[in-house]
Amino acid sequence: MNEQSKIIKKVFILISFIIPVLVAILLFLPKNSTGDIDSWIFTLPFYNAIINSLTAVLLIAGFIFVKSGKVSIHKLCMISAFILGAIFLILYVIYHSNAPATKFGGEGIVRFVYFFFLLSHILLAFIVVPLVLTAIYFAVSKKIDQHKKIVKFTFPVWLYVSITGVVVYFMISPYYSH
Repeated sequence: MNEQSKIIKKVFILISFIIPVLVAILLFLPKNSTGDIDSWIFTLPFYNAIINSLTAVLLIAGFIFVKSGKVSIHKLCMISAFILGAIFLILYVIYHSNAPATKFGGEGIVRFVYFFFLLSHILLAFIVVPLVLTAIYFAVSKKIDQHKKIVKFTFPVWLYVSITGVVVYFMISPYYSH
């Protein structure tokens, strides 16, 4: 392993730990209780649902392209999905550091379904960050066999997180207070 690969690996490992820790801290920080929140903040969940939708489309397209031997288009799809993921995280942090928590108002089986999707989404979102970074590391360092092995787990987890993010948004969006 050359020096550049070692540095990339260390940075990716560091990011894999920092992101979940920061998001966890964010969830427990006190929110703005004055009600003095810029209205554009409340549009962010909608945009994050769009980002998650586009990410899912890019992941599926990237999978199709790599299976059909179009590796350069696959790379473009994966890089785009990664960039969207980074934008999602930034918007997520901005929203959740400003807006009060939204309580889900559904009852009965819908409540169970919502919390199943929400909890599985959150747990897998913590797992997907190191998986994605590891897959990128193997791709960038041209370790294609290792890349192929890790993406067998990364692809379905990332796709599930992207899709359930949209499902959770649609289920809770009627309960947002603006």
